[in-house]
Amino acid sequence: MRTYSAKTTDVQRAWHIIDAEGLVLGRLCTEVATLLRGKHKPMYTPSMDTGDHVVIINASKIVLTSNKANTEMVYDYSGYPGGLKSETYAHLLDRKPGDAIRRSIRGMLPKGPLGRQMIKKLQVYPGAEHPHAAQSPKVFEIAHAKAR
Repeated sequence: MRTYSAKTTDVQRAWHIIDAEGLVLGRLCTEVATLLRGKHKPMYTPSMDTGDHVVIINASKIVLTSNKANTEMVYDYSGYPGGLKSETYAHLLDRKPGDAIRRSIRGMLPKGPLGRQMIKKLQVYPGAEHPHAAQSPKVFEIAHAKAR
């Protein structure tokens, strides 16, 4: 029996909407990374982008457990001497909640052109409003990711 390898014409992309209110950051990001890569589909091929589009709403209401918001640091390096900037996750969530989620998900995707193609299918919005109603996204429920 031959190994199945998906073709670009076989890929059917669905739209998923996830409400991030009260969800734990890491648990949300693993589920979203799985959807973006396409690992939930039987036609998954590691070297191809078989994933779906994901829209995350209420990104400003995400939760980090056990005081990680104040202790975990986010680093950004410009590449120049003295160009290392750092801030806490709490400050980043206040400033740009979408970037905190996007940054965490990007670290779970493949590095290189394939990962850059996958991250383009992610849309993050700090509030409940989003402009993707025309795509009629399905509501994706993450049950085990709720904060206690």
